[in-house]
Amino acid sequence: MKIITVLLLALSLGFAQEDKATTDPKAQKEEKKKKPSKKNPDDIGERDVGKGVNWYSIEKEIALGKALAQDIERSAKVVDDPVVAEFINRMGQNLVRNSDAKVPFTIKVIDSEEINAFALPGGFFFINSGLILAADTESELAGVMGHEIAHIAARHGTRGATRGQIANLATIPLIFMGGWAGFGIRQAASVAIPVGFLMFSRGFEREADLLGLQYMYKAGYDPGAFVDFFEKLQAKEKRKPGTMAKVFSSHPPTDDRVEAAQKNIQELLKERPEYVVTTSEFQDVKARLAAMHNRRKLDPQDPNRPRLRRKPGDGTQTVEDEDGKKTKTDEDERPTLKRRPTDSNNPN
Repeated sequence: MKIITVLLLALSLGFAQEDKATTDPKAQKEEKKKKPSKKNPDDIGERDVGKGVNWYSIEKEIALGKALAQDIERSAKVVDDPVVAEFINRMGQNLVRNSDAKVPFTIKVIDSEEINAFALPGGFFFINSGLILAADTESELAGVMGHEIAHIAARHGTRGATRGQIANLATIPLIFMGGWAGFGIRQAASVAIPVGFLMFSRGFEREADLLGLQYMYKAGYDPGAFVDFFEKLQAKEKRKPGTMAKVFSSHPPTDDRVEAAQKNIQELLKERPEYVVTTSEFQDVKARLAAMHNRRKLDPQDPNRPRLRRKPGDGTQTVEDEDGKKTKTDEDERPTLKRRPTDSNNPN
């Protein structure tokens, strides 16, 4: 009988403690602290930053991204230099490992001088060579890549598409034509794409800033380079409008976003004794890309190089040889000195 009484007492105490844990505000606060936080970089990988209303499964998201990536690769030139491709992919995959992303990533460099980078649904990430050349340090590039990886990790593309579909169900067949990066597929397809899908909301941009900072920080890079790089791009854009790609500049880091990023760095990221700022490998990659761009400019076969065209009647003659082959001669192209008419009123 005593044993039963003791057991009943123990059970009652246990239920009382459990009830206290669920009703005590202090206990609830402690429990809440234990849950993975979007603002705690130590919880990266254990939190679901992509939760929210989304009509697309991960599998469908990957399939959509793959189809768009194939369209892009058919219409753009991908850098096939093994040194450049391997370094950028390795750098990006390191950031992905230190992110909340739950899909595999395919990262490629596009041969374009336009300062731009964009990520498609499902882990397909493209970065222009012009953006790499615009970054002075590896940390600056890591900041941009971290921001774009955050868009994929948080599933901003399909979440935004879902919002657009809820607002206008008639756009379902067109919602993924061209992706939100607007790489030119829209013009080729000649369809009207919902503007809300091509530009992330301010909330999504702020979240990508927050998460991207954490990803580059956890990967060992200096988070301050994120702010430095975008401020530098803004300064370039003011001096020379058109420096940044239109899509890239459609959501620039406004003053409040820059201030928010600086605040997040100070309050959420613990100071470290050292960071990765840049590496010799990164500088080698920049040198190879710069040489590639210079060769293209000097290439005599470049169809885009400046050409001098002669006007009709410029004095060039066509001569036909014995074999019937026609060639052009420039006999009359040498400078000719013309005399002015003699002035009869001038005694000299």
